[in-house]
Amino acid sequence: MHIPFDNSYAALPDAFYTRQNPTPVKEPQLIGFNEDLAQLLGIEVDDLEQAAQVFAGNLVPDNAAPLAQLYAGHQFGNYNPQLGDGRAILLGEVIDTKGTRRDIQLKGSGPTPYSRMGDGRAWLGPVLREYVVSEAMHALGIPTTRALAAVTTGEPIFREQGALPGAILTRVARSHLRVGTFQVFAHRGEIEHLKTLTQYAIDRHYPNADGPMGLLRAVCAAQADLIAAWMSVGFIHGVMNTDNCSIAGETIDYGPCAFMDAFHSGRVFSSIDQQGRYAFGNQPNIAVWNMAQLATSLLQQMDEKETAVEEATEIVHAMPTQIEAAWLRRFAPKVGISNPQPDDVELIENLLNLMQADGADFTNTFRALATSDVQDQFTDRAAVNAWAMIWKQRIAHEPDPTACMNTANPAIIPRNHRIEQIIDAAVANDLAPFERLTKALSQPFKETDAELNRPPTQSEIVPATFCGT
Repeated sequence: MHIPFDNSYAALPDAFYTRQNPTPVKEPQLIGFNEDLAQLLGIEVDDLEQAAQVFAGNLVPDNAAPLAQLYAGHQFGNYNPQLGDGRAILLGEVIDTKGTRRDIQLKGSGPTPYSRMGDGRAWLGPVLREYVVSEAMHALGIPTTRALAAVTTGEPIFREQGALPGAILTRVARSHLRVGTFQVFAHRGEIEHLKTLTQYAIDRHYPNADGPMGLLRAVCAAQADLIAAWMSVGFIHGVMNTDNCSIAGETIDYGPCAFMDAFHSGRVFSSIDQQGRYAFGNQPNIAVWNMAQLATSLLQQMDEKETAVEEATEIVHAMPTQIEAAWLRRFAPKVGISNPQPDDVELIENLLNLMQADGADFTNTFRALATSDVQDQFTDRAAVNAWAMIWKQRIAHEPDPTACMNTANPAIIPRNHRIEQIIDAAVANDLAPFERLTKALSQPFKETDAELNRPPTQSEIVPATFCGT
């Protein structure tokens, strides 16, 4: 097995990480391998058994530079001065066939100095959830980390439910730089490290950015687009802490995440989000809050503080408008509008209000707009018919509204009850449901397996999701 490593983060000062190999496991077995992603990364695999050893951390490949990254973060609004990779090891980086630098990380690879009394491991459920959902997000065209491989470890993992099968995910990201990576050095007053990190982030992700404020502006724009993309598919991240907020603008850390079935702007699934801080409709506000924390950290290195504060304030205060514009760009095609106008916001929001009042399914309602049966998604047909009259007048002069909607509205999403079903089957050594769902989700805009996108019955509803740690 050959991985063409080209490591840059490991060349940063030692204060940025702890060098450490993954902790070997008893009996690794490869249960998921993303061949398309491996080809993109230039990874050559001739022996799957050897690959299992590598993706389990038992065999460290040549030219890897294993390390656990340091960062801090606000967790549910409360600052934790030191977090870091408590159960992950960055093996190194590769430059893929398109010229993009990407991290390769083992998640669930054993304890590190940042484990905070945790076991550093992951059980099979969260590994499969992240594998399925992250690859589904990629297929939907939404920036995300990706899953290269999943292995079982042959060792039990102990959680509240008791003994569970252990597993490790190989995660690929444009980087694992987070808002919390900047926070840790700013909070410590380690300004030279903060400057080094800032320049590294600019060079790696935004080479046209002009200094710290240019970086802030670029990250805000990327996050605005990302949040709008999430909302357009009914996605709830579930734990938008600053340590889970990627500088690269990717979706990262799929813990208690979920896609909505019945639409509600206040929907919360995460079992640890008791106050609804990270509810579906509050995600734009939290993104702005997170960018304010990034701004505060970046400002620590600036010489002309007063001028820099004014510029940072202007950048962060402009973000809600950026998110609103990105939201309209994403939602307008969902109702067949290719050239949205400001008045279209009200049209779209009126549909969402009808869906919320009626408990209509988010994904299936939008998908049904391209056919004549959208009324079938509602019990209050009179209300949706009244909305549809106005809508049809609006799209009457659109060039091809049906094609527009069919390319914006997925036919299938990774529904919570389906994910729970594949996890239960996998625990019982049946990987067929996992493979079936992963295959269907790779073509989300095609009607390839309609049964998998059936909303849950009352008994199948998953009321809460868990982070797995």
